Amino acid sequence: MRKDLDIALLRAFLAVVESGGVTRAAAALGVSQAAASQQIKRLEEALDCRLFERVGRRLVLGPAGERLLAQARRLLALNDEVWSSMRTPSFEGEVRLGVPYDIIGSFVPAILRRFAKAQPRVRVSLVCEDSQVVREQLSIALAAARERGEPIDHVLLAGPPGLGKSTLAHIVASEMDTRLVTVSGPGLDRKGDLVAILADLAEGDVVFIDEVHRLNRSVEETLYPAMEDGVVDIIMGQGPGARSLRLDLAPFTLIGATTRASLLTKPLRDRFGLVFRLDHYSPPELVRIALALDQHALRERDGGGVVGAGVPDLAPGHEVAEQLAPARHGAVVVDGDGRRAIGARNPKPTS
Repeated sequence: MRKDLDIALLRAFLAVVESGGVTRAAAALGVSQAAASQQIKRLEEALDCRLFERVGRRLVLGPAGERLLAQARRLLALNDEVWSSMRTPSFEGEVRLGVPYDIIGSFVPAILRRFAKAQPRVRVSLVCEDSQVVREQLSIALAAARERGEPIDHVLLAGPPGLGKSTLAHIVASEMDTRLVTVSGPGLDRKGDLVAILADLAEGDVVFIDEVHRLNRSVEETLYPAMEDGVVDIIMGQGPGARSLRLDLAPFTLIGATTRASLLTKPLRDRFGLVFRLDHYSPPELVRIALALDQHALRERDGGGVVGAGVPDLAPGHEVAEQLAPARHGAVVVDGDGRRAIGARNPKPTS
């Protein structure tokens, strides 16, 4: 008797192969992990063979799974093509999408793959341009906080290493005339360490946590009430006699720095009032900085001042961009007239 393969089982099989595990496959399929595991088991029973082998903590394709893989892809592609042609209108043309920097690498590729399967005749153009420079926005936030006599809102700085996130934290503390406490996310592995730091803060102090996405989960959860309500809950004692003590904190500002914004949990990210994305200088920005520095040096020379050592004669704009583009100039921001430098990379906002 001839049997028909269940397309849903083949889709679960391919999801496990492409994601590298049942847990991620279940999330991609929108089902529970148990349901995804059951689908793989039903497919193996229907084919009377074992498709996967476990090597350590990983699932790898067995010989039967290798044979099935290419055929399963063809069957699914044909199935999707039939459904697409029979149930949906045929769209053609181009769609332009504006995408912010913080999701371009983490979320967009998977979305585009699904869209391409659903609408193969539609071409997608991504626009990921530089956001407006928000140095002025940070200055406004600092000025407003000083006017209110309150700490500035919690700040999240995201971007590749070496672009001045730590420098920006020092600038915020300096502008607010407060103390800066610097800690590393991986180093805070106990709740007690974080509580001790927070309890020692004076009003307006700034806490800078580098690599905040690597915080221990229990430590991160301790931060939630501290950031939102200015309190931490401490458990005194053990067993039935344990009691909870709520400790009020002095108003403070938390600055979190991360190189992997996509790894931040949503509850933590939502508690930051100001979110900035830092990125490398573009060639036009490098040209503007170089020309501003050159004009400043010429004014000093013409005015009889002493030109700082190491200021070279600058090449034309495009050559300057080519010379500077490979480097990370993350600790200099120069005003348009070249007279003032701030020790931080231009932050760019996320949407």
